[in-house]
Amino acid sequence: MGHNFSLITTIAVGFGIALALGFLATRLRFSAIVGYLVAGVIIGPRTPGFVADVEMAAQLAEIGVMLLMFGVGLHFSPGDLLRVRRIAIPGALTQMGLATALGAALARFWDWSWGEALVLGLSLSCASTVVLLKALEARDALKTMNGHIAVGWLVMEDLATVLVLVLLPPLADVLGGAAHAGAAAEGSLVMTLMRVLFEVVAFIALMMVAGRRAVPWLLRHVARTGSRELFTLAIIAAAIGIAYGAAAMFHVSFALGAFFAGMVMRESPYSHRAAQESLPLRDAFSVLFFVSVGMLFNPGILFSAPWQLIGVVAVIILGKAFAAMALVLAFRYPLNTALVVAASLAQIGEFSFILAGLGTSLKLLPSDGMSLILAGALISIALNPFVFAAIAPLQRWLLKRSSLARRLARREDPFAQLPMSTARKYLEGQVVLVGFGRIGTRIARALEAEDIPYVVVEQNRERVEDLRKRGLAAVCGDAAEPAVLIQAHIARAAMLVIASHTQMDVRAMTETARALNPGIGIVIRTHSEDETGLMRRDHLGAAFFADEELARGMIRHVLEDFRKREIINDPPELSGVGHAP
Repeated sequence: MGHNFSLITTIAVGFGIALALGFLATRLRFSAIVGYLVAGVIIGPRTPGFVADVEMAAQLAEIGVMLLMFGVGLHFSPGDLLRVRRIAIPGALTQMGLATALGAALARFWDWSWGEALVLGLSLSCASTVVLLKALEARDALKTMNGHIAVGWLVMEDLATVLVLVLLPPLADVLGGAAHAGAAAEGSLVMTLMRVLFEVVAFIALMMVAGRRAVPWLLRHVARTGSRELFTLAIIAAAIGIAYGAAAMFHVSFALGAFFAGMVMRESPYSHRAAQESLPLRDAFSVLFFVSVGMLFNPGILFSAPWQLIGVVAVIILGKAFAAMALVLAFRYPLNTALVVAASLAQIGEFSFILAGLGTSLKLLPSDGMSLILAGALISIALNPFVFAAIAPLQRWLLKRSSLARRLARREDPFAQLPMSTARKYLEGQVVLVGFGRIGTRIARALEAEDIPYVVVEQNRERVEDLRKRGLAAVCGDAAEPAVLIQAHIARAAMLVIASHTQMDVRAMTETARALNPGIGIVIRTHSEDETGLMRRDHLGAAFFADEELARGMIRHVLEDFRKREIINDPPELSGVGHAP
């Protein structure tokens, strides 16, 4: 060919080999990610045969990271991020500190300098958000409370890593690396820190104030044109444009910029359509991310430094996981949440490469250090699906053999049941409201205006705690579990209103409600007309409202049905549940 087609060649060969090896990996009961990583090794510069354009692949992978983080933001509201702050912020910072200490201690054992040890430890401390998202999506756990905690935890890690990336150059001379003249000219370390904090806060404030209005406004006007391709273009332009602007003007990462772009777009009524339209591109470019990771891998490190590699992998998979698990349990979360968060952090990815690259340029990391980090990333990413798959059998094994594990699994959550002092009006003839998000909040306000008592059932523990502080009746737990609905006194309730935006087991909720209270009225929120049609056949007697109708129709139906419904004055007592009148 007479022209340079490195972009087309890289995409064509990368996708082709990734498809073949991904298919083979799934047939062998491995994760497709393993196949994508091996495909990258095959077309990388360290193996014979065809060599793809590494720099081009890295930029394509960066687009994949942006689109994936944008997708997370579409399902992760600012309220969700704030409500997990009590565990995500201290947990992430403490876990990063412990992991950095473990990695640094390992490097000092190899006689590395303090600066080299610190950079290695920092590189091993930050997990890959992309890998976590793929793992949670594969298990349909992205919208669960455990998923929110894990994503919030990694967002806090990303913010902390951005700070590290800016502070490392001015500290290079102190740590024994090459002096960074540009940083020194800018002023003292304190001034640099203040500048970084100002830029991050300014970006977040701009997105939360102006972005929450501008982006939904843009989508609304583009949607009115009726052009599907124009709508898709608006989504991609907003995601990548905001991510680029965040990096160019505020010096935050592309990934964080795209994440906040998704969060502000979530305020639009077209957010579900935006998620569906961008999904194919997110999936395609996420494959290129894993291929690009494989291209950076040097197989020679397996033979030149096997024991050092084993130590790095042990810190990533075992050290970080145990540290995270202990921290989550210390916050009095159940054993299952601790195991999920531990598995989520048992890998490293994109930020580790950026840190290692900066450390190498500052002469704070030897060449073997970069190879060890890349090898540790590839191995931990490949093993991460197996770590997640081991959660259930490990939990069963622990519960069977450890009395401590059994106590941790069934530890009493003060928010898992209503207080004994709950007023009687919340225990009979009330509305049981499942979910307290955007729609649930509006329904609750309408119920309060009509002086109708209600009990909130919500999986978000922090949200339940906030509701209790406001004097509202709320129970923490999964409403698909019969015990949770029993604690909300479903047997004496007038209505069950399922307003949650997360994918929950509606069948289990309605069956439990009907079994305990055959005459209860049921109102269900769905996300599309197709879903409404599918569910209507299985939930006779329930009223359905798709997202197009949203809160107004639900509120109107709830109030009208509640006024018509006869409240049983003397319902049968529930064994094991008792509250003071």
